[in-house]
Amino acid sequence: MAAMTTVPSYAPSLWVRVCHALPRLDLTMQMRDNAFVPDSWEYQQTLLVLSSLSAIALVVSLLVVLSFLIHYCCCHRGDRGEGSEEEEEDEDGSTGHGYSGKKGRGICCVTWVAVASVTLCCVAIGIGFYGNSEANDGMYQLTSSLLTANYTLASIDLLISDTIAGLQLSISGPLTTMEELFTGSKPFLVSTRNCRRLSDNVINLLSSISLAQFSVDAGLGNDSSVSGASIIPLTPVPPSVAPTVVPTSSLMPNPFSPGWAANTLMVNEDYRWLSYVMLLLLDLIVCLFILLGLAKQARWLLILMTVLAWMALFLSWGSLGLETASVVALSDFCTDPNAFVLNSTNFNTRTSSDVLDYYLTCSRRMNSPFQQVLTQSQRALSNIHSHLSSLDRNALPQFPKAEKSLREVQQMLNSTEGNFHQLVALLNCRGLNKDYIDSLKGLCYDGMEGLLYLSLYSFLSALAFTAILCSLPGAWRSFPSESEEYEDSDSESEDPFTSHQDSKRFLQWQPWL
Repeated sequence: MAAMTTVPSYAPSLWVRVCHALPRLDLTMQMRDNAFVPDSWEYQQTLLVLSSLSAIALVVSLLVVLSFLIHYCCCHRGDRGEGSEEEEEDEDGSTGHGYSGKKGRGICCVTWVAVASVTLCCVAIGIGFYGNSEANDGMYQLTSSLLTANYTLASIDLLISDTIAGLQLSISGPLTTMEELFTGSKPFLVSTRNCRRLSDNVINLLSSISLAQFSVDAGLGNDSSVSGASIIPLTPVPPSVAPTVVPTSSLMPNPFSPGWAANTLMVNEDYRWLSYVMLLLLDLIVCLFILLGLAKQARWLLILMTVLAWMALFLSWGSLGLETASVVALSDFCTDPNAFVLNSTNFNTRTSSDVLDYYLTCSRRMNSPFQQVLTQSQRALSNIHSHLSSLDRNALPQFPKAEKSLREVQQMLNSTEGNFHQLVALLNCRGLNKDYIDSLKGLCYDGMEGLLYLSLYSFLSALAFTAILCSLPGAWRSFPSESEEYEDSDSESEDPFTSHQDSKRFLQWQPWL
């Protein structure tokens, strides 16, 4: 928690702190630390234990449904005998269908329990759609921030490589020609060699910037090669129009690449979003057809929906286990993300911890780790410019043939200085730190909220399907069989008095007839 005070504009939310404070037990039922260490087997055991709670709840649900099924199966014969006696006694006062008042009340109770369960399931489906949308919004913000950071890193890499290539081109071309022309004049030759030496120093200084060693393999609009006599302005493709590259391997590259992470997350998020939409639609279809089956008293439809309800019950408890582990792991990460990034070998390989800490915290009290390199490079470029100005004033009147080479070097120097100013602005911590904060907000705010809503959906839908599976057998028993419906229809058609009395009541009810 102390590390979070150094990160501006971000603080763990209440739900993150609550989930992070949950006790952690491993498979041996011993308390473990809640630090986010996903590669540790001890930490993975704590997530397995938390996920197993949904498996225990599934077993309890199965026992409850099984107990209701046993109750209906064992009591069905006794209820059938009692129901036949009551039907014989109440036959004269019945409406023709042969149902007693006690049985009618039982049917009404079972029906309303099923309807209430389906209503609860529909509420859970609405919560699930909202949670799925929130989680998708959080992942979209995360991937957008990663693509923007990858775009910045790609621009830095291109600026450094193009600057180095331009200086190397000037050393091997115009400066070499100028040295050959100034062979008879020692002062001019010394100035030219000083320009070469300073150019080599700038090349070495820029090559030492470790941030350029990040693997930025996505979102590049052009390569770093230089053709011609000048440096082409850099125009990498922005993240909004950059092509999506499907990752060819599921293994995380070393060192970490924001572009690879963004593309991998986008592909996985598409599958996750689609899977939840299909699960939600399955639950919705089951609920709607259960209501239709109850309204139409269609046994075959309820039997089919019962099979699907069993599948939905297993999927609900299974998704709840995955969501529980994801919520807890995400809360552990969001509590102190800087500690994980600084300690992870996937991030700090080939990049010093000072550089990572500078971009993660972006504190005003911290100096840029590249400040000395950039200052020395700026001084070297200024000295090169001074030497070239001196040669322009003094050497060209005596060596007019060197004008073309001198102009080419000056043009390259102007392009190099323009790229250098862009590089200084990009190496500032504000841009990358803003992308880092935006990614944390998308993942730890919207993403966390979406996962919590999805967990609530899974829990409510599991309870609803448990109640549905307990109430549907009673609904089957309450439906009249085909033989009963046939007997009722025959009795009504064979009784001429019933139809005559109904016609008489109808005529008496119509005052105008």
